[in-house]
Amino acid sequence: MKTVVIGVIGADVHAVGNKIIDYVLSENGYNVVNIGVLSTQEDFINAAIETDAKAILVSSLYGHGEMDVRFMKEKCDEAGLGHVKLYVGGNIVVGKQDVSEVEKRFKKMGFDRVYPPGVKIEDALTDLKEDIGI
Repeated sequence: MKTVVIGVIGADVHAVGNKIIDYVLSENGYNVVNIGVLSTQEDFINAAIETDAKAILVSSLYGHGEMDVRFMKEKCDEAGLGHVKLYVGGNIVVGKQDVSEVEKRFKKMGFDRVYPPGVKIEDALTDLKEDIGI
């Protein structure tokens, strides 16, 4: 069973979506390590190291995700997690911005998959199966 780490980064306490993601991934055969809300980059990285996770899924709904995940890929690489897939989704930027531009910025920061608001977890599930298998 492949392990994935999920959580809500920064000063964000939006827990409902996090629980839905946990449920859907668990029901589809993944071992989900849910670090919850108000999580730091280090919380995600430590959980991934401790559990040999294949992917980290970062959620943010309060609009400051772009600041909260800055240099996360570099920190993952430094921790020996360069092989771990990085996903980010939710309301990850302040204000209404062009989705393709937001995706470019996050991919430049090292994220493998970027999901704007309103994307269904099933879309991410399809990508996850493609990226790491089940």
